[in-house]
Amino acid sequence: MRGLRKYLTPFAPDQSGAVSVLFELGGIVVICDAGGCTGNICGFDEPRWRTQRSAVFSAGLRDMDAILGRDDKLVDELADAASKIDANFAAIVGTPVPSVIGTDYRALRRMSERRASLPTITVDTTGMELYDVGASKAYSAIFDRFATECLPVDSGHVGVLGANPLDLSCIPPASWSLSFDDVVRASAAEKNLVVAPSGLATAKLLRERFGTPYEFLRAEECPQILLLRAPGRPPVAGARVLVVQQQVMANALRDELLAVGAESVTCATWFMLEDELAQPGDVRLREEDDFEELVYGGGFDVLVGDPTLWRIVPRFEGATIDVPQFAVSGSLFSIGGER
Repeated sequence: MRGLRKYLTPFAPDQSGAVSVLFELGGIVVICDAGGCTGNICGFDEPRWRTQRSAVFSAGLRDMDAILGRDDKLVDELADAASKIDANFAAIVGTPVPSVIGTDYRALRRMSERRASLPTITVDTTGMELYDVGASKAYSAIFDRFATECLPVDSGHVGVLGANPLDLSCIPPASWSLSFDDVVRASAAEKNLVVAPSGLATAKLLRERFGTPYEFLRAEECPQILLLRAPGRPPVAGARVLVVQQQVMANALRDELLAVGAESVTCATWFMLEDELAQPGDVRLREEDDFEELVYGGGFDVLVGDPTLWRIVPRFEGATIDVPQFAVSGSLFSIGGER
């Protein structure tokens, strides 16, 4: 049945993905909502809130503010915050509220820049898409606005695109952290490493603007490969394997599984399915029924993915390997473990 969730909780939405990208860049992030979306982001969708803080605010729109389009009130509050916080930029992130009332983001950006004297970007998320769509929009917005200067290439310097907890299922390695300086100096990178589909559009933007080549995460660079190599894992030699993850990571896991003797590996994802990353037979999942039909009809011996998925297919008789994805299960599971 379309939209019916019996086992899975709702996945992180697009505004959560946008905030995840902007979280550590030193900006003032304003979520254009009445408070509920901000509460979900900070309370459930952003694991870094447990260890650090960021200047993320709710616009606090009341019903009549939203209905009447009181952009002046939002701009006044943003200007007040900018006078008290030393920020690199301001970002206004959309939710269902501005989507429904048709907020003019271009006008809102101009008003904010004049009033707050702070460079401003807008991310037109709607709350109706999934986290990776919002992350992609945020990457594109921040790099398009601030990665404008063509600098000498720094030999050996690699830019990393797509590294956020929702995409990587963990807090990214320190070497993958994105800073505002990394954005401004993006043209100095010798190449860019795309670690999730959310970084692909920006990789293409930087290639067009500066000629910077990009490549995708390989198996030996993927942190989750350790979960496949841990002692006690079920054997995969000769097995037919289904991997369910975001596409770049799924492909890295596929390469590892084939290298250790898997007969075949099919990749599926609940999120972006980019043609550039897909192989024949790869699947975009939308409903729980899609996953159930794929597993029971696919003849698989091993399933690799978030452990919440196994509840959908209790009659599966093969082995499972847990590779949690934070955008799917949040804090329910830590990295590692096997059913």
